[in-house]
Amino acid sequence: MRFFSSSPTSATAEPPRPRKPQPFFEDKIRAFWTLQLAGWTAWFVLRAISGLANGQPITLLAPLLISGITGFSLTLLLAVVFRTLLHRRPLVMWPLVVGAVLLATIVYSFIDASMVAIQPGAEDLPFTTLFLVPFYLDAVTLGAWSSLYFAINYFLRVEQQADQLERLEGQATASTLAMLRYQINPHFLFNTLNSISTLVLLKQTEPANAMLSKLSAFLRYTLVNEPTAEVTLEQEVETLKLYLEIEKMRFEDRLRVRFDVDPRVAQARLPSLLLQPLIENAIKYAVTPSEEGADIILTAHLVGQNVRIVVSDSGGGLNPDMSVPTSSTGVGLANIRDRLTQAYGEAASFDARHASGGGFTVTIEMPFVAPRAIAPSSEAEQKASLTA
Repeated sequence: MRFFSSSPTSATAEPPRPRKPQPFFEDKIRAFWTLQLAGWTAWFVLRAISGLANGQPITLLAPLLISGITGFSLTLLLAVVFRTLLHRRPLVMWPLVVGAVLLATIVYSFIDASMVAIQPGAEDLPFTTLFLVPFYLDAVTLGAWSSLYFAINYFLRVEQQADQLERLEGQATASTLAMLRYQINPHFLFNTLNSISTLVLLKQTEPANAMLSKLSAFLRYTLVNEPTAEVTLEQEVETLKLYLEIEKMRFEDRLRVRFDVDPRVAQARLPSLLLQPLIENAIKYAVTPSEEGADIILTAHLVGQNVRIVVSDSGGGLNPDMSVPTSSTGVGLANIRDRLTQAYGEAASFDARHASGGGFTVTIEMPFVAPRAIAPSSEAEQKASLTA
């Protein structure tokens, strides 16, 4: 047993991951106070610059500062009121919102008028005049603040609903992929168990035991991977070879398979067990009906930014009359098409046709998905299941 020391100069030390920036509205309380402080500070600075630029004395800053503090405090109270009204019906909410803004504007203008009244030279002006002069500006200020408050809350609510919808769509997609994946196991088991049953009836116990062992290894692999998991094309080919070892015991030399996989796409990722129904269909419709068997060829190459996978056989082709009952469960090709749609949408294509020289050809084209890091334990489990 070897022991490795974790020295500071270790070449395998993992570099620190960059910190993911946090969205501004992720913390709503922090975002509210940031906007509140920044907004009222900008209000004070602009009013001060405007007043001094118009020849107002420096003493203007004192009542202006008090006016800013008053507006800051009143909008905090309005925020509390608005928060309690957000979940009310619109016919109830909006009249109360208008009433709260009007009441806050009256208080705001009263305080502003009181501050102006104590200034030198304002003794002869009636208080009503002093009250009405800032009323319009205060109403516009509080009205704009309230509109911004409701606009931001509406935006956050829409974003929250969009995130919730995206999560629900993701869950629905995962459920659909799981359902489609689970269709494969009974589809495969139905045919394999029939073969084992036939061997048992013929009293060929050794081949039956060998087929059961290989079947258990194949099913162990399917249990290691999650139904919605992706595997590399190289792993998918190894799984197909394990499946073909089972079928080889049935067809022997009648089943001839060749793989031609471009090394550049060996690490491309695709849904687990996507290609197995293609090989199974080729065996059913090309190898089974023919005494001489058939050739099955799987090729995978890089075409632009896509991976093109072609599975072809030299048999008589797929049964053109799909309404004729067969021993197949009938989910193979439809399953692949649906899984491609769920995984890649319109970015993937699926084409199945009879070849001009005989046989049947299925072409799959899908985006080249860069390989992701696989956990060492998970990778070890997959390899162990394939070699078991």
